[in-house]
Amino acid sequence: MPSGSGCDDGDVTSPAPAGATPPVGLRALVVEDDEPMADLVATYLSNDGYEVLVAHDGLRAVEAARRLDPDVVVLDLGLPGQDGLEVCRQLRTFSDAYVVMLTARSDEVDTLVGLSVGADDYMTKPFSPRELVARLRAMLRRPRPMGARGGPGPQLRSFGSLAIDPLGRDVWLDGEPVPLTRTEFDLLAALSARPQMAFSRSQLIEDVWGAGWVGDEHLVDVHVLHLRRKLGDDAAASRYIRTVRGVGYRMGTGA
Repeated sequence: MPSGSGCDDGDVTSPAPAGATPPVGLRALVVEDDEPMADLVATYLSNDGYEVLVAHDGLRAVEAARRLDPDVVVLDLGLPGQDGLEVCRQLRTFSDAYVVMLTARSDEVDTLVGLSVGADDYMTKPFSPRELVARLRAMLRRPRPMGARGGPGPQLRSFGSLAIDPLGRDVWLDGEPVPLTRTEFDLLAALSARPQMAFSRSQLIEDVWGAGWVGDEHLVDVHVLHLRRKLGDDAAASRYIRTVRGVGYRMGTGA
């Protein structure tokens, strides 16, 4: 089991188990002040083939992320000093790593706030490390850059004042760039790839989070909420992401 010391201790190097299909070359940052918990998560990720770094507080976490340039970050919400929300805000200024936030509380407010600062998913303690690994694998299997199952679309997709470049992963609104997280972009790419289709939450989960993802499908609603805010969209009269009652969502025309 890896040492539970801070990020200065370097990488966790537990060997992958026989028969595993590790995500070769991927880097993970585990940010958790509970050292036994950090050790456990780091061991599971290391055994799955990740290069792992552990940090036990927010300041070291940000420093470690700049140094490691991780593909995934497992981030505890309740860190001492600089909490997980502030760490996530800072991460999003220089990193597009997938972020899974860990919280000891299941309050809806915690979930909304955590995702609003750029987290892609969340898990409530106590949780299964195997499920965490499975969720990360599902995230990393997401189709890039085209998104949905419908295959490649045109290089530029336009919906009124909204333009989406699925190849460059860029979005513009009224000619101004719109900063989106990976998950927000993937959700928008999935919807815009088939604008005439009404997607159920389960279909969006499969397209965006991956078939192996397990969790609350209403996570889709939270990310749609944040997308609408960034696009200046009104849920009651949405131009870009429209609610289909009893089904889910579809892309609007922008009108």
